Amino acid sequence: MHFAPRKSGAIALAAVLAVPAWTGSIAQSQAPQDTSIVVEGERYPDLAGLPAGPDVKGTIVARNGDKIKIRTADGASTVVGIHEGTKIKAGGGLFGGKSKLTTDALINGLPVTVKTLQWSGGLVASQVTFKTGDHKTAMMIRNGTAQQFEEQSAATEALRGRMGDIDKYNLKGSTNVYFDTGKWALSPQAKQELCTTATQAEATDNALMLVVGYTDSVGNDDYNQTLSEKRASTVINYLQQVCHWKPYRMLTPTGMAKADPLASNDTEEGRAQNRRVSVNILVSKAVDTTM
Repeated sequence: MHFAPRKSGAIALAAVLAVPAWTGSIAQSQAPQDTSIVVEGERYPDLAGLPAGPDVKGTIVARNGDKIKIRTADGASTVVGIHEGTKIKAGGGLFGGKSKLTTDALINGLPVTVKTLQWSGGLVASQVTFKTGDHKTAMMIRNGTAQQFEEQSAATEALRGRMGDIDKYNLKGSTNVYFDTGKWALSPQAKQELCTTATQAEATDNALMLVVGYTDSVGNDDYNQTLSEKRASTVINYLQQVCHWKPYRMLTPTGMAKADPLASNDTEEGRAQNRRVSVNILVSKAVDTTM
């Protein structure tokens, strides 16, 4: 891990600096509707006679009416419709597929296993199962986030008041964590370095963090853009959930794909240096007392 020395002059961050990232993460927890799920308006047919579709195992990450979006362990997302005949089971007990409780039980953050059927409009669930303990945990997280919202709102408004329209920052430290080809999982070393960086930032008055994901040149542009965003998101989650960095002190993360390589992509050694996420500790020049 290498921390960059303090630099003078403006940092070219205009393209990636935005409102703090807490706004998106908390808003998602507060509002389960997700407009990224397209609802076509076509009514589901009777389930009887529909051919079997794939089983989908993952976590509910979005909800819009009778559609849920499930993210699997490999990072892929699948949209599945919920029919009035869909059976929903928790543990060993059946809640009853037609009750309102059934719909309310499918909340964001809940790990589920879904048996699907295929029809012209996509996939529809014939059965959704989850563990009672997982549902309790998902409810605790949702309620906890709601409870923290007021506290974080007050702190964020105070920070915004100081920041105003300032878009120039001093760089107080920077570190890179690295990834295997095509992967976004954190290594043990990366996890340790991220918490060390969070500790350094915590000791810096008025510090914010900016996280930027990168890739090497292998793969097409769309693939690398998505991969760089997944890497940045993984780092953000670890910093907040394990290293306890406050969401309202996080600037909106971004993925820069293969832009700004640290080394040549013509060699394996160079590509390894470019498969990274950069974690930058910033302080607005308007509130930097160490200048």
